[in-house]
Amino acid sequence: MITDSLTVDRATFEQRTGWTLKPEGACKGDHCIPLNPAPEGDRLDVGVLAEQMGLPVVHDADHRVWAIGPESIGARSLASAEAPNLTLPDLDGKMFELHSLRGRKVLIVAWSPY
Repeated sequence: MITDSLTVDRATFEQRTGWTLKPEGACKGDHCIPLNPAPEGDRLDVGVLAEQMGLPVVHDADHRVWAIGPESIGARSLASAEAPNLTLPDLDGKMFELHSLRGRKVLIVAWSPY
């Protein structure tokens, strides 16, 4: 979830993350993460929620945005580390395919204004 504020409404948080906030905690499918204290009201502090849920938070001060997530269920690792194949031009305009790096550790940094 990318946001320009750490305070968002409950519906936005649930829609953009897929997590539903229930009395038993934040739930997605069969997995629930207990939250203490449980969030109250329609406005949420996603910085606090991210900490409680073990979600990473990255802040870009120059652009005044935060990126929250993705989740890891049961550990601090992604459910899958396999990225889809992407084909994009490199800095010289030559097409580059992500799958050419398969088997190597790769860091992908992406940003979108939306």
